[in-house]
Amino acid sequence: MSILKTVIASVALAVLATPAFADGDADAGKKVFRKCKACHAVGDGAKNKVGPHLNGIVDNEIASIEDFKYSAIFIEKKGEGFVWTVEELDGYLEKPKTYLPGNKMSFAGLKKEKDRQNVIAYLKTFE
Repeated sequence: MSILKTVIASVALAVLATPAFADGDADAGKKVFRKCKACHAVGDGAKNKVGPHLNGIVDNEIASIEDFKYSAIFIEKKGEGFVWTVEELDGYLEKPKTYLPGNKMSFAGLKKEKDRQNVIAYLKTFE
């Protein structure tokens, strides 16, 4: 019986320790995404700009958009099997230059966790 209690306690702890990424609001994220629109596009017919279009980015491999010239760090991470999970996107969007040093993105980042959650929720609508 103590093994069962240990398993239940471990599962409960994991659930409680997980960030509340499911709380993102796609409508609010659309507004925050305005900060990204100068360089990135989403939606039907989205094309690469200064940055790649972001359709299907969530849970997709890094540097996977065709016809875009990525930073060397992105190519390196692709070789390592890096995937844009919600957690990875959150870290990157917070401070792109320090999260993946050597990338070309000049955006300083989204300091507010809620803004990052909302943008990620918005990006998930383009999978």
